[in-house]
Amino acid sequence: MTDYEGVIRVLLADDDPMVRRHLRTILGSSTDVEVVGEARDGAEAVEEVLRNRPDVVLMDLRMPGVDGITATREIAALAAPPTVIALTTFDSDEHVLRALEAGAGGFLVKTTPAEDLLNLVKVAADGHVVMSPSATRRLVAQSARGDERRDLARAQVAKLAEREREVLVCLGEGLTNPEIAGRLFLSETTVRSYVSRLLVKLDLTHRTQAALLAHQAGLLDESS
Repeated sequence: MTDYEGVIRVLLADDDPMVRRHLRTILGSSTDVEVVGEARDGAEAVEEVLRNRPDVVLMDLRMPGVDGITATREIAALAAPPTVIALTTFDSDEHVLRALEAGAGGFLVKTTPAEDLLNLVKVAADGHVVMSPSATRRLVAQSARGDERRDLARAQVAKLAEREREVLVCLGEGLTNPEIAGRLFLSETTVRSYVSRLLVKLDLTHRTQAALLAHQAGLLDESS
């Protein structure tokens, strides 16, 4: 169940026409999702975003010419950008970490079942985190720059008050605002305030980057 009102406009960016056709077929089965454009590389993806103003972009990371990571960074820098969801073949792909750091709102494996894909596109349109906590932990653990990222992340989260830290852990688990409110016995308004405040303190642009930071700092390991 999502809060998004109206039809969700989606852009598909992948250099493989069969993948685009497959995604279009899945998304086309929903009356509240519309594919408004396709792109074969990162440069075209940026152009299509400017032309069609989608709500969500499904972005392949490995494309010729301008890759998906570069395109994600350019799209994230736009005024009122859409949510970019990185598409990957393997959830152990380190390119995913770079895409999340560049501003992607989450990631999906291309083999995600059709029903799950539809639901996660709708979750992304609501502005929630779209990534598996277990896969993210594995990505962070396997990262070539793991120690460096961990040290930097721990220095960042040291700025947070205890309650803000608890909210950050919840974001790392992929919880929505209502779920965080229920766990921490807070109102949704208070949760939104905490999320906004910790994003400012951490100099982050959205909650997915905060979720990634929670994993990099090892906060979910401490809470388990």
